Amino acid sequence: MQRLPSTVLRTTGLASRFARRTAIWRSPLKKGSSPVVPSLLLFLLILAALAFNSTLKIDTSTISAGNPSNQSIVISDKNQLNLQPKKLEFPLNCSSENQTQTCPTNYPTSFSPQDPSTEPDCPDYFRWIHEDLRPWKDSGITRDMVERAKPTAHFRLVIIKGKAYVEKYRKSIQTRDMFTVWGILQLLRRYPGQIPDLELMFDCDDQPVIQSRHYRGKNATSPPPLFRYCGDRWTMDIVFPDWSFWGWAEINIKPWERLQTELKQGNERKKWIEREPHAYWKGNPFVAESRRDLLKCNVSETQDWNARLFIQDWILESQQGFKNSDLARQCAHRFKIYIEGYAWSVSEKYILACDSTTLLVKPQFYDFFTRSLNPLQHYWPIRTEDKCRSLKFAVDWGNSHKQKAREIGKASSDFIQERVKMSNVYDYMFQLMNEYAKLLRFEPEVPEGAVEVCSELMACPAGGTEKEFMVESLTMSPSATGPCTMPPPYEPKLVDAMWRKSASAIRRVERWENEFWQKSQNRSA
Repeated sequence: MQRLPSTVLRTTGLASRFARRTAIWRSPLKKGSSPVVPSLLLFLLILAALAFNSTLKIDTSTISAGNPSNQSIVISDKNQLNLQPKKLEFPLNCSSENQTQTCPTNYPTSFSPQDPSTEPDCPDYFRWIHEDLRPWKDSGITRDMVERAKPTAHFRLVIIKGKAYVEKYRKSIQTRDMFTVWGILQLLRRYPGQIPDLELMFDCDDQPVIQSRHYRGKNATSPPPLFRYCGDRWTMDIVFPDWSFWGWAEINIKPWERLQTELKQGNERKKWIEREPHAYWKGNPFVAESRRDLLKCNVSETQDWNARLFIQDWILESQQGFKNSDLARQCAHRFKIYIEGYAWSVSEKYILACDSTTLLVKPQFYDFFTRSLNPLQHYWPIRTEDKCRSLKFAVDWGNSHKQKAREIGKASSDFIQERVKMSNVYDYMFQLMNEYAKLLRFEPEVPEGAVEVCSELMACPAGGTEKEFMVESLTMSPSATGPCTMPPPYEPKLVDAMWRKSASAIRRVERWENEFWQKSQNRSA
């Protein structure tokens, strides 16, 4: 009888039947038989057992013969058959130097999740997508509206049949536009064929520009839809995840998936109670007057406001190989300060990820997830005016109420680690772009000045840190699961109630501060 290879045994299911037959095979010895026979039989049994054991360890990821469903059949140690879907990966396909780089043709163009029933509900902050798109709920979005967003846009993005096209208008700060487009390309690879045809305008600058007051009243026109990284209560820009989730090459901030893990490990280096009992901030104070004002709160020979503040010199850091700007090693104080710069700052997620208590100087701007953060639950509010006394009271209060201060720090860290994972970022982009596309009242088309973009066309010719971060953040294959389930819109009354609750908590802290300083003044009188 011809011996079958172990790989065929595994694929066809013969291995388990063969194993059972050899296990129960017992041939009685005849009287007078040679003693060589039992030894030989014992030897054959040992060989069979070893052969069967080896089949349990063979990698079947490349086996497809006799298995038209393209699934590998794995024999468990309980002789049970488990079907494991074969996962294909598609690394960058870079052409040689003397060939023109093209987009690959072998990447899947459709998406089919293994088990749609396992798709989780989206985090609650996804509901703000409905609020950001509410200005166009009744009118829809016309081509004229999109074109009116062009004056400040850095690029137009067009997606048709799963392919992306970009028309560039002007250069953004550093590589913001490049890594924003890169992130969208990874979304297309994560959920191929699932992003509907659309056109949108994207502004990579900091401050929102679509002023709500210009689009109110009977005769007001609908606002132009403009995507950007942040918004505020007086504007109507559509908020989108920022470029740094895929890395900030110029200052060596790593892609979020790796950095998020490092920040979690950084939290474990020193317990909250063992950390420096002060408030820490390190950043660039020259981008905003509010930050320069913060420096007045630094410790001096005559005054200690419980703050330890440091100027971040990025030019010097780059010359020294960024040795002193490791974000994962900046969770060494019980309290960390967040303060906006020219607008919202990407540093917010890094500060919140530390389980130090975040002292958040009253912000004007929000990004895509921060509207679901609550004072006294995820952060301690700090006044924009009289920052120094506000900081001192916060640190004194936290050091006197250690358990509550620790809980605030842990709540913000858990929020970032559990609800702002990279999968959440992609799902937010997915849901936002799908909801936006539903509002379009025209057929998207590729303009004359647009060019097709794909991961290969961006990453293959890149170099240095830019290429390193692109390769690291590349989506290697379609997701095994579908995007999270989009929650319904907020009721208008609920939005108002949330704002009132937040404002009430902030006023409560301000009353505590006033009482503290009044008592302090009375004691010194």
